[in-house]
Amino acid sequence: MSEVEGDRDGKGVLPRHIAIIMDGNGRWAKERGQARHKGHQAGAEAAREVIATAGELGVPVLSLFAFSSENWSRPATEVNRLMDLFRRALKQALPKLHENGVRVRFLGDRRRFPEDLQTRMAEAEALTADNQSLTLNICAGYGGRWDILESCRRLARDVAAGKLNPEDIDESGFAAGLSLADVPAPDLFIRTGGERRLSNFFLWDLAYTELYFSERLWPDFGGDALREAVTDFGERERRFGRVADNEGEASA
Repeated sequence: MSEVEGDRDGKGVLPRHIAIIMDGNGRWAKERGQARHKGHQAGAEAAREVIATAGELGVPVLSLFAFSSENWSRPATEVNRLMDLFRRALKQALPKLHENGVRVRFLGDRRRFPEDLQTRMAEAEALTADNQSLTLNICAGYGGRWDILESCRRLARDVAAGKLNPEDIDESGFAAGLSLADVPAPDLFIRTGGERRLSNFFLWDLAYTELYFSERLWPDFGGDALREAVTDFGERERRFGRVADNEGEASA
């Protein structure tokens, strides 16, 4: 994992990486007597605002949990509507993202997505590959357990091929096979909608992440709400298993 010196110590610092579970679209629509897909549409608008605000704040990496590996079990009509929304959102948002220097990446198992969407994902990544203002990870078909298993399979293949001794496997080698291998682990995790679960999101990478839970449903979580979460993060003292400076010498 890459590190940015100084960002992990002290108070008032900006998170290098924010990871968000965008929860509550369906409930938002239900409260308004609307179909679920209307909530997803409103959620897409909220996502655009949050991405823009992250860029304004200078956050280097933003990860949005857009579609989990478990979401494939939803009714086919809802999944199909989500795929259509995905297509439209990508077509509408990509030019602006590229113009603003956003690097777009898709994390997850793409094999179950329609072929045209897989192509669009690859094209978006290629178009924005050299952008540097913000790395936007769109987690689609993603699951934390899937991510861990993929790294395990990579290591198992290396061992079977005689390229690696099992005794030489360590945390850094394992992490190198995860989806977030080339960016810092999330400093701040946000979940909207009032639920307090990780829901199979970045299970390895959230080990020392600060957790922030919002009662707001995702379509109501805009730029101001993100700023509130970042302010709350800046007021926390992160110890990473150590004791505070005023409690004596640091220990593991």
